[in-house]
Amino acid sequence: MPILNTDAEHDPNQILPIDYDWAREYYEAGVNNNWVPEEVPMQDDVTQWNGDELSDAERQLIEWNLGFFSTAESLTANNIVLAVYDYVTAPECRQYLLRQAYEEAIHTDTFIYCCDSLGFDPEYLYGMYDRVPSIKEKDDFVVDLTQVIDRDDFTIETDEDLRNFLRDLVGFYVVMEGVFFYAGFAMMLGLKRQNKMVGIGQQFEYIMRDESLHVGFGVDLINQIRTENPGVWTDAFGEEVADLIADAVDLEKIYAYEACPDEILGMSPDQFAEYVEHIADRRLEQLNLPERYGTENPFPWMSEQVDLNKEKNFFETQVTEYQSGGSLDW
Repeated sequence: MPILNTDAEHDPNQILPIDYDWAREYYEAGVNNNWVPEEVPMQDDVTQWNGDELSDAERQLIEWNLGFFSTAESLTANNIVLAVYDYVTAPECRQYLLRQAYEEAIHTDTFIYCCDSLGFDPEYLYGMYDRVPSIKEKDDFVVDLTQVIDRDDFTIETDEDLRNFLRDLVGFYVVMEGVFFYAGFAMMLGLKRQNKMVGIGQQFEYIMRDESLHVGFGVDLINQIRTENPGVWTDAFGEEVADLIADAVDLEKIYAYEACPDEILGMSPDQFAEYVEHIADRRLEQLNLPERYGTENPFPWMSEQVDLNKEKNFFETQVTEYQSGGSLDW
């Protein structure tokens, strides 16, 4: 059964027998990682935010990341529901897409929770998409990649249609969730390592855990489509995808230098830029494309977070192993 509905006899309501075990595994891992933001205490964050412990640069870093993620999560959720779900009709893949959409709703709720806890003016926080150019440029870059499949008359009938659909998957799974999110993750988790805004930092840990699964699923989905449609991913299209990722790196580096203009707690803007290059090479590798930067990871402590292998127990303050999240090799 093909992963995309190009066959009138394809029944998206019949999940058994399962054809794509990897999709089912992502769903099970997502269930095992379930969380909600209200489980994370925020009182210490509120005290720090209302006090004088944070520098102006740290406050800007926190505000910009909350502002960027609050809109980016909504864009991603809309793409799943309004575009991807329509065309990916293998039922076990749809099951995971529904799980991902739920997780995007949890992430959106996280920023509502943070906004309410810290007393932000919603218009100020959610208006950064229009007010901060480096945030707007990132969001616009991804949305521009999806304009073709947003048309009401879009169908997947030709190789070029498939490339347009793959471009959407690359835009949201690889660029948005796989590149644009990662400088922000490093910034917020770096603050948490210094016992600053620990509650928000914990929530970013859990968001990154979810997003790691999202990226893995998206890449496997892309590669499955490539396998089932061998003539679609040409050398020229591979070069186009690599160039898109490189353009995304340039935009994310601009964001990193502007969101964190000064060295904060031993983390410099140059290191965030290097981290983005390192992450981009990993994304290229996942797509079987040659790496472009050869940059070492300046934040080796991020590896533990990305490996999805640990969970903090809210009630016992101990570290426990995930049931299946740690088994996923992305």
